[in-house]
Amino acid sequence: MPESPAVPAARPTGSELSAEDGKLVILARGARGRVGAVEGAAVRDQDGRTYAAASVSLPSLTITALQLAVASAAAAGATRLEAAAVVTEASTLDGAGYAAVRDLAADAPVHVAAPDGTVLGTVTA
Repeated sequence: MPESPAVPAARPTGSELSAEDGKLVILARGARGRVGAVEGAAVRDQDGRTYAAASVSLPSLTITALQLAVASAAAAGATRLEAAAVVTEASTLDGAGYAAVRDLAADAPVHVAAPDGTVLGTVTA
């Protein structure tokens, strides 16, 4: 299995998220909570459409919530992402999910939030 790419550290946000980015955190929390998953994620594409997903761990398939949200957007025809959010108990953003976002957006912010929705930081590079 290939090694996950390095992920820049999430920097604390200096201000409140925009309403649209806050919606991503809410969608990610909902996706995580519905199935009791380790992570939930949501992304917004170039047309403002949103896609939410939870992490999946099956004997034959393991995929992070962020990878699945990006895959859902790509499968729906998205060619660019505007922003992403991950709700997780982990203290860092997973490399595979980060790489998936970067496949469709070199500069989209990836907000990392705790399970209670508190935004811990944002990865922008």
